[in-house]
Amino acid sequence: MTAAALPSRSFCLIRHGETTANADEIIAGVTDVPLTEAGRDQACLLSQRIWPEPIAIYASPMSRAQDTARLAFPGQRIELHDGLRERDWGVFEGRPLSDQPLREATPDRGESWHDMLRRVQIAIRGICAASPTALPVLVCHSGVIRAARVLWTTGDVGQRPPNATPLLFEIAENKLLEQTL
Repeated sequence: MTAAALPSRSFCLIRHGETTANADEIIAGVTDVPLTEAGRDQACLLSQRIWPEPIAIYASPMSRAQDTARLAFPGQRIELHDGLRERDWGVFEGRPLSDQPLREATPDRGESWHDMLRRVQIAIRGICAASPTALPVLVCHSGVIRAARVLWTTGDVGQRPPNATPLLFEIAENKLLEQTL
């Protein structure tokens, strides 16, 4: 994929809190799995964070992202966005993480990496355009964060992002720089 046009503004990505699938090391892209007690605690800790500017909160429609957003931002409006969902791993859903195919391979009955990159690019650019006066904070998944890295930072997926940790993708000198908030 060629270099993607930058979003119109900086944005923050937060991977949902720990889930039962994370704890059990199984693939749960589009499988709806709940947060663990530790995951709920991680999300609640986010509610104590002081944000440097007004924020607009978006979340994947998956329950793990919605629950993280509700616990992290109690009483605030959360807009669900289908483009922030995790990748569909097809026949690999529910299998051990060690069985996960190469990212560039398209799993049977699953979503291709290219299609996911395109979906994430459209979603994040659209959210940023719709949030000109507030920092978009997107509660999403590891795959979405990795796609953003490929699209706009190093061109590499990098390490699996930590659960419930805000990652700022800040526009600087016509590129995005990722930093932990």
